[in-house]
Amino acid sequence: MEQYKEEFITFMAETGVLKFGDFTLKSGRKSPFFMNAGDYVTGTQLIRLGKYYAQAIHENFGDDFDVLFGPAYKGIPLSVATSMAYSTLYNKEIRYCSNRKEIKDHGDKGILLGSHLKDGDRVVFIEDVTTSGKSIEETFPIIREQADVEVKGLIVSLNRMERGLLTDKSALDEIQDKYGFPACAIVTMEEVTEFLYNRECMGKILIDDNIKEAIDEYYKQYGVK
Repeated sequence: MEQYKEEFITFMAETGVLKFGDFTLKSGRKSPFFMNAGDYVTGTQLIRLGKYYAQAIHENFGDDFDVLFGPAYKGIPLSVATSMAYSTLYNKEIRYCSNRKEIKDHGDKGILLGSHLKDGDRVVFIEDVTTSGKSIEETFPIIREQADVEVKGLIVSLNRMERGLLTDKSALDEIQDKYGFPACAIVTMEEVTEFLYNRECMGKILIDDNIKEAIDEYYKQYGVK
């Protein structure tokens, strides 16, 4: 596994963004793990987060793109932090863009904030985690209305690797099938489990035999085929 992936997994655990135990998800599923990217709250954390996203984008999509588009609201700080990291790591200026929930009719008018989109722009979507693809469904038509852009792909932080509520495919696979662009993650839950299983982190074992068994059982029921 690449070093930045190992660092990112440790980072998620240390910040409490990724937790293990008993959780009830919005879908109603009982899960032995839970991720909440809203727990990244400090400047140092956002600097590190942007770096990991930038490294994953560089690995999956290269540098041949112009704009990072972060769907409102959680995608806004992600697009800002990652565009800054891209400039530092790869000496390439990437513009950030996001949508507003409501169209602004005065001052900086319109549905977008950050950079305007131009015909020919190559765009990468950036999100925290995708379980249903709803935000892409909402924002994909918006950017298409603004300019004739090429969407290079979607990057999220964690691929939960579980079936959607309506199909046997994961949300990332459903997005790729529907829109025709690749959808990738910094790490998958399989990589997280492999790295943390019986490994000490913050002075304790986060995935011991019991948690590992619970994760395995969860994926027997909800994992993608």
